[in-house]
Amino acid sequence: MAPYLQLLMNYPVVSAGLVLAPRGIGTMTAAVACGRLVGKVSARVLVGIGFTVSAYALYEMTYWTPDVAPWSIISTGVIQGRGVGFVFVPLTVAAFATLPGELRTQAAGIYSLMRNLGSSIGISVTSALLLSNTQVNHAVIAARITPFDRGLQSGSAAHFWNPDTLSGVATLYEEITRQANIIAYVDDFKLMLILALVALPLVLLIRPTARRQSGDRIAAME
Repeated sequence: MAPYLQLLMNYPVVSAGLVLAPRGIGTMTAAVACGRLVGKVSARVLVGIGFTVSAYALYEMTYWTPDVAPWSIISTGVIQGRGVGFVFVPLTVAAFATLPGELRTQAAGIYSLMRNLGSSIGISVTSALLLSNTQVNHAVIAARITPFDRGLQSGSAAHFWNPDTLSGVATLYEEITRQANIIAYVDDFKLMLILALVALPLVLLIRPTARRQSGDRIAAME
């Protein structure tokens, strides 16, 4: 999101940080809420809510353009942050709930390793797809641009994007690259939306932990 705001929407670094900061507030409020609900509501329900909320935020992001209002970015970021909070907090609790105390130190290291590894793979894949789709979209758009295009023969387009001049070709090239980059970002948002929806049914694989916790309490009392 930071490159999106800075490169496509021409946000200064500080402004981009201020616009993205409320996402952390959404995650924080969701974490507090999950901390109160995790013993009362099934982890399956909480994680399912998190994936649903995240999917809704990503669906909204598929309609973004560089003209989107800052308030839309902030509100969508808060929603997405809440979705992340509802996913990872109960998921972490469920991951450690069935482990005996002497194994939780080793489990914490493995859990952190897998989260960092998965995050790194996800970032690498989406970044690679962003670059690849930008090149593909650039080729598709450029193939449709010819000196005989009537859209380039009238109005301001004929002045700024004149393919018969070097400055016009350079400006036209920059605009084609910009449009290709926008489409590539939307494709990434769509991919993450699909992955969130695909992951939603997987919450059924989370094992209920109430019985195990009750057994642990009884054993401790004995």
